[in-house]
Amino acid sequence: MGSLVSTTEIGRQLGMSGNTVTKYLDLLSKVFIIHRVGGFSRNLRKEITKNSRWYFFDNGIRNTLIANVNPIELRNDMGQLWENYIISERIKHQKYTGMLVNNYFWRTYDQQEIDWIEEREGNLFAYEFKWNVKKIPKQPGGWKNNYPRSEYHVINPDNYLKWINEKEK
Repeated sequence: MGSLVSTTEIGRQLGMSGNTVTKYLDLLSKVFIIHRVGGFSRNLRKEITKNSRWYFFDNGIRNTLIANVNPIELRNDMGQLWENYIISERIKHQKYTGMLVNNYFWRTYDQQEIDWIEEREGNLFAYEFKWNVKKIPKQPGGWKNNYPRSEYHVINPDNYLKWINEKEK
């Protein structure tokens, strides 16, 4: 959930081809169980776009599959659950409002990353998701230098409702 996915590696672990894994992922996305997010790049050498990230439309399905429905205070995966929740809600908002947008994540070979990139209205909007409101990450230098006209925001439990329901600018 939200990690880079290599269909070849998953296939190797499951004893099947990467193509078969791709077909299963495609089927799960067509029945609205999971959602694929590709990597953003403007063909800069250090940007990674080969692998995708996959998110569940419903955290409950994911929690049931891994047999973990513990309360929040007993979980060690709250960051992942938070990111998945925020992304699924934002996608719903985009669809309901007819927002014309391309969604991505951004990552470089030197481990700089941004959770969510929206390309809309000819502009780039970068978002980092943090469950802990006290964590305020800085904008990655590689992003800041290569996309200086983009906006960068941290989304946390204090401001997420405003962002999920945001009107296009």
